[in-house]
Amino acid sequence: MPATIALVDDDRNILTSVSMTLEQEGFQVRTYTDGESALQGLLSRPADLAVLDIKMPRMDGMELLQRLRQRSSMPVIFLTSKDEELDQLMGLRLGADDYITKPFSQRLLLERIRALLRRNEASRAEGSGAPPSGVITRGDLTLDETKHTCLWKGQPVQLTVTEFLLVKALAQRPGMVKNRDQLIDAAYGEAIYVDDRTIDSHVKRVRKKFRSVDDDFSMIETLYGIGYRYKEA
Repeated sequence: MPATIALVDDDRNILTSVSMTLEQEGFQVRTYTDGESALQGLLSRPADLAVLDIKMPRMDGMELLQRLRQRSSMPVIFLTSKDEELDQLMGLRLGADDYITKPFSQRLLLERIRALLRRNEASRAEGSGAPPSGVITRGDLTLDETKHTCLWKGQPVQLTVTEFLLVKALAQRPGMVKNRDQLIDAAYGEAIYVDDRTIDSHVKRVRKKFRSVDDDFSMIETLYGIGYRYKEA
């Protein structure tokens, strides 16, 4: 089955041109011109990945992403303008997996979509270093790669694909420090460039999610100027 991509943008020219490109590459495409209709459509008929613009009528991309994340861990790419760095950081903090700045190359967007879908598929598959069941257990943490689920002290923690891969990269080697470049490679792949602050934003959001089920969560440590590590049990 071809992957389904949801495009949400109030610029009909962008919707038309990007839809044609994606359909020519074998994707199924659903389009929405405002955040409110997109929210209704994506909650009733989930897509494999969504591309969201920020500035839209009836509900902007920030609010749409925030409300989607209450119900879904679907991969999301944000479209932002070059002068909207704060929007990029806010989008990542709200749970976007990636972002692309406007004006953008459709080929770049296509490659980012493919890379994110590959990451999502890989995060659900058994890792080469994982037990046959695809489950990683580190003390109170349980990561199930085949089901893409995370439990902390038996309580579910809903993670996006990027967040799941970050936690997995840290938890696989407790006590070992991972610098930001290593975490970027683990979460995005070596072919994708993202700013170091992107990783910092994802880690902050991961901590917030774990602390929503356990106020005392402190297993992910920051080593300032170096990177992050998962505490040894």
